[in-house]
Amino acid sequence: MYNAPAVTGHDPEEHHRRSIRLPGYDYAQAGSYFVTIVTQGRECLFGMVIGGEMQLNDAGRMVEDAWAQIGGRFVNVEPDEHIVMPNHFHGILIIADVGASPVGARLVGGSPVGAPLVGAPGSSTRDDPTADRTGNPPLGDIIGAFKSITTVQYIHGVRNLGWPVFNKRLWQRNYYEHIIRDDRGLDNVRQYLFDNPTRWSEDAENTDRNTSPETQ
Repeated sequence: MYNAPAVTGHDPEEHHRRSIRLPGYDYAQAGSYFVTIVTQGRECLFGMVIGGEMQLNDAGRMVEDAWAQIGGRFVNVEPDEHIVMPNHFHGILIIADVGASPVGARLVGGSPVGAPLVGAPGSSTRDDPTADRTGNPPLGDIIGAFKSITTVQYIHGVRNLGWPVFNKRLWQRNYYEHIIRDDRGLDNVRQYLFDNPTRWSEDAENTDRNTSPETQ
């Protein structure tokens, strides 16, 4: 897993290209996270961008439905805005405090949306089995479940609906994530997701961006 350092008003595309794991951070604590997962080999399996709009195929709609159901599979977890692209997925995931409504993780008026900075009191690392835990599922477990669910459903589509075969795995092993710190950062990510299809010709994941940007 990779993680970009949290920055207010960050560029989500820069995060997507350069994501570095933040050491010492407990990814089960309450906060809002921007996640990106990419298909194995960057294969375009979920539809195409036409005229600056994402046109989902059945596989893309399956991925979208699976994301919407995440909140029903995990306590204190709420999926926020998302976008399914031809060969990758962006989404905002909100993890609330134990016992709180998921939307409680999103504070307003400039208050933090993410959890405390690394090294702050109460922070811990999910890599340390002796570290204190919040009781929430770690972000990695949530994304792992999402990838597993969509993979199983995609295999069903291959076997029964004629969906294109993928090479060994549907998703790349790693995923990219960023801690959203405040309302400005949250708004920036949401706008980025909204604009993503219009920027497909410039997208680093578009393997044909120099030849046929509108139909991949």
